[in-house]
Amino acid sequence: MRKVEKGSLQAMNLRMDPPQVSVIIPTYNRAGCLREAVDSVLAQEFRGFELIVVDDGSTDETPQLLREYGSSIRMLRQENRGVSAARNAGIAASRGELIAFLDSDDAWLPGKLARQVEFFRQNPEILICQTEELWVKNGRRVNPGQRHRKRGGMIFEPSLALCLVSPSAVMLRRELFEQVGLFDERLPACEDYDLWLRVSCRFPVGLIETPLIIKRGGHADQLSRARGLDRYRIESIAKLMTDGCLSAAQRVAAAAVLTLKCRLYAGGCRKRGRHAEADRYEQLLRDVSGE
Repeated sequence: MRKVEKGSLQAMNLRMDPPQVSVIIPTYNRAGCLREAVDSVLAQEFRGFELIVVDDGSTDETPQLLREYGSSIRMLRQENRGVSAARNAGIAASRGELIAFLDSDDAWLPGKLARQVEFFRQNPEILICQTEELWVKNGRRVNPGQRHRKRGGMIFEPSLALCLVSPSAVMLRRELFEQVGLFDERLPACEDYDLWLRVSCRFPVGLIETPLIIKRGGHADQLSRARGLDRYRIESIAKLMTDGCLSAAQRVAAAAVLTLKCRLYAGGCRKRGRHAEADRYEQLLRDVSGE
């Protein structure tokens, strides 16, 4: 990744008015890795973008770091409200027809924006696309399992089992949010799983099979490492089943995954003595099965 000189960036970014692409980085107390994420955006070959960094109430050196970039970025700061609220704030402030996200612990390869903008030019009917990714865990390159490989097309059914869309790999048309809504700020985790289910049950997901992002894992503050995440996935599926947007086949698939997740999660609650919580998920299980 080529070195970016801060002084040369003051007038380079956001020359288009409005920009074609709005890039949104939400961050919270990640000053140690945020610079690489920001620099990977500013080093993009495609120049018609604005970069919005939303500081979700960081208490580390994040504000000072971001001020070094001057007018090369737009910095928003809010009280700590979670990653969904941070992304939504960035969306509300954005001006581009196309919107891309980057998690502050990930990074882009230089051709990422150019390839996705060209993809949308060639596929005007597609509302969302993602790229493949390189995985780095604890500083070492690793190969993702087969089940984690990115897919394109109508991917709702396989997405029920695990999240197959990475926020850092996504670009989408602004109008998509008008169709499916924003990130659910009530969810402290699995907010991306929730949104991509709402998207993939309605629309195909485009795929660029070239890895164009570096996805990092293994650090302690990753939301995906938190325990008990299935309760948020259960909530997402249950909410979707009441929205009336699923086809008959999609409802069958969603009910099957919801049943399995409720049964496993309720069983775990029983083992840990959380009987009231187990009762709640067992009741949801009965509601789904019609017992």
